[in-house]
Amino acid sequence: MLIAHFFRFLRQWRAYGSSLQELSRLGDRELADIGISRSDIPRIAWENAERSA
Repeated sequence: MLIAHFFRFLRQWRAYGSSLQELSRLGDRELADIGISRSDIPRIAWENAERSA
């Protein structure tokens, strides 16, 4: 069980990093178009990672 939890966390962390990188590449105007600010990126990236795992 502990090992499964660890691997799930690793998958979430990788998804978080991927989402974080992708959103960080967007410009401020593009972020505004989708309704988020630059300070929202870490929260949104983690929420996405939790949903995908």
